[in-house]
Amino acid sequence: MQTPPAQIVYAAGDIARCAHPDPRWSGAADTAAVVAYGLAADPQAVVLTLGDHTYPRGTAREFADCYDPTWGRFKDRTWPTPGNHEYYTKGALPYFAYFGARAGRPERSWYSLDLGSWRVISLDSNLAPAAHAAQLKWLREELKNNPRRCTLAFWHHPLYSSGGHGSVPKMRDAWALLHAAGAELVLSGHDHDYERFAPQDAHGKHDPRGMRQFVVGTGGAFATPFLLFEKHSETRDASRNAVLRLQLREDGYDWELLEATPPELPNASPPDHGSAACH
Repeated sequence: MQTPPAQIVYAAGDIARCAHPDPRWSGAADTAAVVAYGLAADPQAVVLTLGDHTYPRGTAREFADCYDPTWGRFKDRTWPTPGNHEYYTKGALPYFAYFGARAGRPERSWYSLDLGSWRVISLDSNLAPAAHAAQLKWLREELKNNPRRCTLAFWHHPLYSSGGHGSVPKMRDAWALLHAAGAELVLSGHDHDYERFAPQDAHGKHDPRGMRQFVVGTGGAFATPFLLFEKHSETRDASRNAVLRLQLREDGYDWELLEATPPELPNASPPDHGSAACH
């Protein structure tokens, strides 16, 4: 039987800083050029955005004036999750209006899809307790009925981070459910840096069968420094705008961090790269 081709995914969060006087020359434009170059080479490739699409408040004007001229170029190939800055505008309504059905609904902001041979799950890390409980109930059923060997989840606030905001415990229960179901990867943003962790459980214990987390808050906003280093942090970088490129294979995944260099000068040596097998 022929092995199906890998699914290519480009991911980053913390993207369009609207204080920049011209979005065409912003950090978001630089990272968008990297993504657009990759998408042009592979019609099946998609984008995962990890929240805080615009700064400072996620308004409709910010989406129109800052995000749309940059990352909006590939909105029809983007699957999003909301960040805290989207919710600085009541109910994150401009976010839901901009992305439409791909973002879910204001009352049900979580969803799943199949990408290649992987199940991909978008969760909302901003919810009030009742809505979060409904999200967890849905997640249990989603994982129970998931026939795929490999699973990736993404949300905005990282459970583990050495960055300025630090580790955010809000999604610990979601992490525990995903870990118990054998999920592989979690992608988050929030801290404006790049960090890769070794696989671990929901309580910070290293576990070869745990989930590997990437923090990819390098979409173009501005870099912020690392503070207290968390256990099991394997790689940290707060020196560049960049996008994470994943190859989701039938039995594993490959990753590489692509710095926002001009498209005609692709990374000869990515700042971080590697491979791992699914459980």
